[in-house]
Amino acid sequence: MRTHTVRTVVTLAAAAALSAGMASASAAPAGQPSAGHGASHKPVLVDCFWKPQSRPDAFILACGDANSRLTSLHWSTWNGRSAVARGVNFVNDCKPYCAKGTFRSYPVIVRLDRPEPWKKDPKVDHFTRISLVFTGARPEGYERVMTTPLWD
Repeated sequence: MRTHTVRTVVTLAAAAALSAGMASASAAPAGQPSAGHGASHKPVLVDCFWKPQSRPDAFILACGDANSRLTSLHWSTWNGRSAVARGVNFVNDCKPYCAKGTFRSYPVIVRLDRPEPWKKDPKVDHFTRISLVFTGARPEGYERVMTTPLWD
């Protein structure tokens, strides 16, 4: 079941790796915002219901079953290139199986980056990658830093 949880999280755009230099610039070029947008444009985070959000206090990572979600998000940065928050990742351990599993909490630093035009509304940029850094304990089978693409 551990493999199922990890696969669900990764497959459904769960969380992901963040470089050790969290405060440094993202791996994406630090250049300009997407074509057609001014420097003051701030990308959004698209949720499971295809709703654009800015600085949400919670976010479901595993849209199919909600077995991984972020809560208590406190954003320190939200600009045209990236966003950074501290929060808690609640992950179902799926033991003995997901329906009977227990949700466990893990403190994380969340980073969003790689803004691109959103396919649903190309005039709006959205973050296309999420990274999680587990600052203490982490779910079984997870690396300390996890990075994954976000849906379009």
